[in-house]
Amino acid sequence: MMMYCLRLLVVVAALTEAFHPAHLGRPLSSKFMTTTPLHASSNGTNSNLPRAEPRIGILQSLLDIALNSPLWKLVLVPQARANIVKTAESNGVRWNEALRWIKAQEGPWRHSDRIDTDYVYPGYYMKPFHSYEDGNINWDAAFEQELAGRAVGARNFPQFGEGGEDAFREAFDKALDKLGAVVPRDATIVDLGCGTGTSTRRLAKRFPDAERIIGIDLSAYFIAVGKRLLELAPKGAREGGPWVTTIEPDSRIELVVGDAASTEMPDESVDIVNIGLVVHELPTAVSKDICKEALRILKPGGQLFVTEMDFDSPAFSAQRANPLLFSLIRSTEPYLDEYADGCAELREYIAQEYASVRIGAATGRHYALVATKPSGGSRRKAETGASIIDDRRFVDGNYAVADTHLKTWESKKT
Repeated sequence: MMMYCLRLLVVVAALTEAFHPAHLGRPLSSKFMTTTPLHASSNGTNSNLPRAEPRIGILQSLLDIALNSPLWKLVLVPQARANIVKTAESNGVRWNEALRWIKAQEGPWRHSDRIDTDYVYPGYYMKPFHSYEDGNINWDAAFEQELAGRAVGARNFPQFGEGGEDAFREAFDKALDKLGAVVPRDATIVDLGCGTGTSTRRLAKRFPDAERIIGIDLSAYFIAVGKRLLELAPKGAREGGPWVTTIEPDSRIELVVGDAASTEMPDESVDIVNIGLVVHELPTAVSKDICKEALRILKPGGQLFVTEMDFDSPAFSAQRANPLLFSLIRSTEPYLDEYADGCAELREYIAQEYASVRIGAATGRHYALVATKPSGGSRRKAETGASIIDDRRFVDGNYAVADTHLKTWESKKT
């Protein structure tokens, strides 16, 4: 009975998504790409931009109660995991094969005394995440992070199949470049919330003249798996290897366990701080603390890169306006509602503290942001005031990048 109800929920959510006004209007096309971008300034927002409204009302309250019940968690969360595995395998990502391979390797997961189980984590980090009851504090989450990343990429760029994640991350790279991202020679780059190091390795490959690339993550499990993958240097499936991507050793990469909000790094010691697809998993106050820490460790003129989900985009706005549909997404993302509500607040905070803040669309559902630390310090910034240039939409109101994401009910582009 519960499984039937779950399937009914998915069908109803999918139908309401398909017939949401955001999907019935004029389709986005490349011909709009020549339109002059809309610039927002002063407070980092534009009141004319469509925005996902906060989720309130009786239906939402009832749905919240249902989602927090043990019975729903026994059904909905495993189903969410099953769907992402299905997406992966349907698109040529060898999830099950890669998982068996990494588990079979010699590593700290075979020795209980090689991981610090007494580490004191912040309270917000102790919640279940991504269908794991222990959140990110377990081996299963660490083993599967890069597998899930390939599946998420395939959902965002299904036309590329198994290579969807490469197209996904390349879209962020291009958006950052367009916004004025500059990495100096011999730079020190810090990747906050690095997980097992997918983003860290990409930064190292993208910027071969950088001197150090430091990945920091709270999960000792993620860091341990990331370090071991660098040592094993497996080939990806495309090259006949056992892993989902080819990993190349790089002596410049350092993966360390640490708190992104308190890195213990020296003041003004790094050139670039990257925060990629992390903020949506955090309370807004923690996100602000991390951006504050980034400001402290950045050299004057150094840059902060943020890449994230954009709930002001038509696609995510439509999903969030649908209580049933959004329940499927946030069933494994405990802070997603707070993130969506706090996006404007976080951007305004960044605009107040940093200089030359620019934001642009990276995909049909994601943005990239580049902010520069003021050369004259906080006093200089206080004198100039908060400002942000927002290039996510064109003057006709269309989002600047077309949405290529799979529909909720799809696992593969047919």
